[in-house]
This record gives sequence, structure tokens and C-alpha cells, in this order.
Amino acid sequence: MRKLSNILLTFALLFSAICFVSSTIWFSESNIIVLILSIVGILLGLRLFFPFFASFYYDLFIGVATIIFVILNLYEDLPNGSWPLIFSSWLYSWLAVEKIMQKQFETDYSSTIRNFVAPIFFGVWIIFFWEVATVGLKIPVVILPSPSVIGIKFIASLDILWADFIQTFVKSALIGYLIGCSSGLLIAILIDSSPFLKRGLLPIGNFISALPIIGVAPIMVMWFGFDWESKAAVVVIMTFFPMLVNTITGLSISSQIEKDLMKTYGASYSQTLFFLRLHGAAPFIFNALKINSTLALIGAIVAEFFGTPIVGVGFRISTEVGRMNLDMVWAEITVAALVGTITYGIITFIEKRLTFWHPSIRGN
Repeated sequence: MRKLSNILLTFALLFSAICFVSSTIWFSESNIIVLILSIVGILLGLRLFFPFFASFYYDLFIGVATIIFVILNLYEDLPNGSWPLIFSSWLYSWLAVEKIMQKQFETDYSSTIRNFVAPIFFGVWIIFFWEVATVGLKIPVVILPSPSVIGIKFIASLDILWADFIQTFVKSALIGYLIGCSSGLLIAILIDSSPFLKRGLLPIGNFISALPIIGVAPIMVMWFGFDWESKAAVVVIMTFFPMLVNTITGLSISSQIEKDLMKTYGASYSQTLFFLRLHGAAPFIFNALKINSTLALIGAIVAEFFGTPIVGVGFRISTEVGRMNLDMVWAEITVAALVGTITYGIITFIEKRLTFWHPSIRGN
């Protein structure tokens, strides 16, 4: 980690020096702030040789100051030296996040805040780079709209996005997800006592899981019609077998010694199943739930490409691409990303509360 910090610090110092030289050669009143920030960057970089300015607060300061300065001047002509300053400040921000993640906090609350701050700060810089690249380099909106344009379109189209959310996620993805996961779990429990069914269904499950959604979706549309039912059917197919395979694998994880111990306590098959084997299979079941949360969204969106009412995320993406309305396409992608992230986060939160005993959770 020390070696990585030195590499980041070296390149940050290099970009700060380039920024200082360029802003000095082409000096004007508009790049006074750039010149000041480049001097700050050089001073921070000198800790490669001298032990001062080592706190991550200084690195955070130059990162935040650069973001504010560039955003305020982005929609005019950026002053000379702005691009080296941006790269330098990004590297200093990276260093700050590294230091924050290494810092030991006394309370769990502070550690939780730290775990949220790091990805948020990283995400802010990604959006910032995106905005600066698209606006500063004047990239056409039909190729890649800026985050600000997407945000404006998002706010202006909330009613349309809400209707698409209900159609795709609540009706198609959620219903298909619940049916597919619950049926996969129940079937896995039912065939658990039959070695013949386990050996016969597992290869079939692996085979069907590998089927391309592009081949399955048109068939489901022909069978169940153009409304959400056909998309839910696609989601059921995509989520059933991952849950089946993971649950069967998890149920077989219990050792023979543990099963014999349950027998010595006089436990029945159902008691052994629920208090030992399902308990041990919980990490595998949650793994399937997390995988299926992504598959359900993908399945519902892609299935809408093959026939749907005039509503839905997949329908909106396919039609707006044809109209060259890329800002609306990215607004729909934003909705999908937010829903997927929130769903995955909720499942992970529940998993940590219910499987706290597992080594993979204790290690975090």
C-alpha cells in the first residue's frame, strides 16, 4: 500500500508541476485560481521528500476545491492548466480515500460512515470526469450526453419514468423474481431426499441457465402475450435454476458428523432440515438471491424489446434510441441502475444480519 501511495503522489506532483508551468506561461486573470491550486498541489507532493502536509484533509481540500472551481467555469472556456489540475486533484482525492479506508475508528458508526463515504466520493469523481469530458470536449449529445443533461431530462420525465418503473420492475421483474426464487427454493427442498432427482435436475438446471435470453424472450411473448406476464415468465426462467442449484449445493454442505449429532438429539428429518441444513445453506441461498436480483432486471428489460405495451424501460430504451433521444435513454438506464443497486443493497443488508456467523461476513 505504501508503494501505491508513493506512485499516486509522484504522478500527482508531476501533474501539479505541469499545471503550474502551463498556467505561468499562459498567465491571465482567469487562471489565477488554477495557479494557486497548482502551487498547493506541488506543496502536497513534496511530502515525498519532506514529512509535512500528511493529513488526508489537505488531499480532500484540493479535490473538492478543484471540483467546485471547474464546475463554475466549465460552461465557459476552461482556464489554461485546468486539465493537469483535474488529474492531479483526482490523484490526491484517491490518496485521501486510501487513507480514510486505512484509518481505524473507535466506533462502528464511524466505520459505517467511512464505508459509505469512500464509494460516494469515488462516484462523484466519475460523474465529474464525465461532465468535464462531455462539456469540455463538446461531445455531441447523440453520442454521449452529460450528467447534467441526463439529470434535467430525468426530472422533466418523472411521470414517464414512474410508469416505466411500475411496468418493468414492480409487475415484471419483482413478480417473476418472487415466483422464480420461491419455487426454486421449494423444489430444491422437495428433491433433496432423492439422489436420483438431484443428479438428474442439476445438469438440466445448468443447461437451462445457459440459455440465451434473446432466444427465450420471443417464445414467452408468443405464449403469454405482450403484457407484463410474458416478461415475468422470462424472469421466472432466469431466476428459478440459479436458486435451485445454489440451494441444493448449500443443503449438501452440512457434514455427516453434524447430521449424526442431530440424530443423537432425536431430531426428525424436518427438524434437521430446518435447524441445520437450511441454516448452513443460507449463504448459498442469499448468493442466489443477489445473483437473481440482477438477472431479473436484465430479463425484464430485454424481454420488453420483443413486444410490450407502450410502457416499460426496455420499450422506452428501444424507441428513444430510434429517435436519437439519448438523454432519455440514459435517464431510463439511471432508473435501472438505482433500482438494481438499492435491491442488491437491501439483500446484502439482510444477509449480514441473518448470516453473521459465516466467515465471509465476520471478515467484513
